[in-house]
Amino acid sequence: MIQAKPKQTKQAPWTSWDGWLSSAPGQYVLNWEQAQFDHIVSDIFGYHALQIGLPQLQGLKENRMPLQMILRAPHDRPIDHQPETWHTISGIPEELPFASQSVDLVLLPHVLEFAEDPHAVLREVNRILMPEGRVVISGFNPASLWGLRQYCSHLIGQPYLPREGKFIDLLRIKDWLKLLDFSVDRGRFGCYRLPLRSASGMTKMGFLEKAGDRWWPVLGSVFMVSAIKRVSTLTLVGRVEVSTPKKAPQLSTATNLSSHPSNS
Repeated sequence: MIQAKPKQTKQAPWTSWDGWLSSAPGQYVLNWEQAQFDHIVSDIFGYHALQIGLPQLQGLKENRMPLQMILRAPHDRPIDHQPETWHTISGIPEELPFASQSVDLVLLPHVLEFAEDPHAVLREVNRILMPEGRVVISGFNPASLWGLRQYCSHLIGQPYLPREGKFIDLLRIKDWLKLLDFSVDRGRFGCYRLPLRSASGMTKMGFLEKAGDRWWPVLGSVFMVSAIKRVSTLTLVGRVEVSTPKKAPQLSTATNLSSHPSNS
């Protein structure tokens, strides 16, 4: 009896998130996000800034806060060419090792889509942020050509993006931020080139950047959004009148004595 050979499936040229970042599309995304983070964080002030994960990206490079930190998982390999201003902290995004209201800026580059519980990550970020502190989030846009290519990967056999990522729609992230009393103040889409693998092919698609940014901005393959932590306070409006309870009239001593009948 002749046994049929098992069907061989094509394997992607990368098998992990780190491997994808070293590919041509990965470098393309990193370069775009580096420019966006440089622009956003340059005018954010405070004392403590934190980047969670993705050490291939120096998201705090243009920020001027005196203490800049990066959170790494305990099992991650050491960072190559780590900036001198970075302080490495070990931990996980769902349980941040920081005191409540102790950080002014938090960067989440592709953290939510690779986290086991993305909403728990946002709750922890909300806990450690100072009032009026800021969080900046980047991620892949499922409603894009890259997202469509990833969605059809089960037919093609080769995923374009890492399989372990659970890409989240920007509207859902905005809803999560709103529930935590964050106010979105800025954001944008980018990376409009076709989902190609080669560096030469990606370069030839450069003309799509300006066209996509003008004609179909919401179809960018990557998004970035910035939000500010708002703290609601109770404010009294108008004139406030404070009423004091009326005291019962007290009788004088003479009146008290005269009120009793005499014994005579």
